[in-house]
Amino acid sequence: MEGNGPSRSAVATLRNPSAGTAVGLAMTAPFSQPLSLRQPSMPAAACLDETDFPLPGPACCLCVITEVEGPSYRPLGAAMTVDAAGMRRGTLSSGCIEADVALHAGRALADGKVRQLRYGRGSRAADLELPCGGGLQITLFPAPDPRVIAAARSRLAAREPAFFLIGGSGLIAPDDPLAQGATAAPSGAGLLAVTLLPRLRLLILGRGPEPLALFRMARAAGIATRYYSADPQVPPEALALSGKGWPAGARLDARTAVALFFHDHDREPPLLAAALDSPAFYVGALGSARAHAMRVAALAETGVAQDRIARLAQPFGIVPHAREPVAIAAGVLAQVLADARLG
Repeated sequence: MEGNGPSRSAVATLRNPSAGTAVGLAMTAPFSQPLSLRQPSMPAAACLDETDFPLPGPACCLCVITEVEGPSYRPLGAAMTVDAAGMRRGTLSSGCIEADVALHAGRALADGKVRQLRYGRGSRAADLELPCGGGLQITLFPAPDPRVIAAARSRLAAREPAFFLIGGSGLIAPDDPLAQGATAAPSGAGLLAVTLLPRLRLLILGRGPEPLALFRMARAAGIATRYYSADPQVPPEALALSGKGWPAGARLDARTAVALFFHDHDREPPLLAAALDSPAFYVGALGSARAHAMRVAALAETGVAQDRIARLAQPFGIVPHAREPVAIAAGVLAQVLADARLG
């Protein structure tokens, strides 16, 4: 599914309109068309990185943002899990409500009942205020169906999107006809369709201090990062880059970014040609404007199409005239993250 779903300032109430019941989680097969709030027969939509929706393990409570009113630190559909020991994964705010939600999650695990919590704007009681001034509804699902969670985990492990419906009918397996019927209900029956995208991945190839700096920054940011080094002494964090072709086993998909750092630009054309011919959402290489022009000419000489060459990031990074390895790496990382959001 394409698109980013409703904005964080949208209001999306996810209650069963006919019964006023709490919502549940359902998974369906991939939708045949993008979901849109303008289609009256389709549910509201949210598109999230898998890190925004940690999949719960056994005996965990899944806590989901099912309504956002006004500004919000976290998007509609973001989730947190809480186990029986109170251990949390994921965030629902900037730290304002997680501890309180965890207390309620423990009670939900104890009695097996779905709960809805309201914080900030729209709450009927004086509770924990949200500094952003918005309102959040959090729905707690104790011990969600492990079969549905396993199916989502399998798709994400294969670097494929996982699709969910959050609605009033509880956990529904992907092949259950109820999942398909729910999407055809009038106005989507107050449902939220969630797409979880595979974790962002960054492949770094090159030599020198810049790629190592980027590797460490990206890994600290939670990005799945792999570094192929052409240095004579390969850093312990890196894999050796041998030969002139694309490294074996370095898969490229639509959630992958590629960054090259070679001062010897003659090594670039076959690597860039492979990256530009892939679904990778970002491809960039270190160098001056003159080096970029020579790079473009070299790629054209090898037969790379102009529309592919035009995908090259220019400039490489967002810090103008950066010289220090850390500044260069920070600029590239920021550019990758920005392009991932735009995609």
